Amino acid sequence: MSEEIQTGLIRISDDVVSTIAGLAALETPGIAAMSGGISEGLAKRLSGKNVQKGVSVEVGQLEAAIDLRIIVNYGSKIQEVCRDLQQNVREAVENMTGLSVVEINVKVEGVAFREEEKELHLDEAHRVK
Repeated sequence: MSEEIQTGLIRISDDVVSTIAGLAALETPGIAAMSGGISEGLAKRLSGKNVQKGVSVEVGQLEAAIDLRIIVNYGSKIQEVCRDLQQNVREAVENMTGLSVVEINVKVEGVAFREEEKELHLDEAHRVK
């Protein structure tokens, strides 16, 4: 007679997957920031939950689906950045959680102009002595 060992059920919280995806996204070259949006800020205030900015996830027992809202750096090739983003997030979530990521949807909501911001700060520094 063979023995079966029951170890129990492992559940991974949506917040955990959201945090992993958000950190992987911010480490992707060409990503300036995550975009929170109005509805997410309202949900955070009403529920009191710490909602990961720019990341929405749906987690099942074996699979996860991820939606990302991002702001890219000006001059980056958006298609390449988004492909790299999808690959980085997929690898991070699958390696850390063991879940199979079935889809990663990316919505580009803005472009960050870093060089212009630096120039503005330099001009202001020279005006005041």
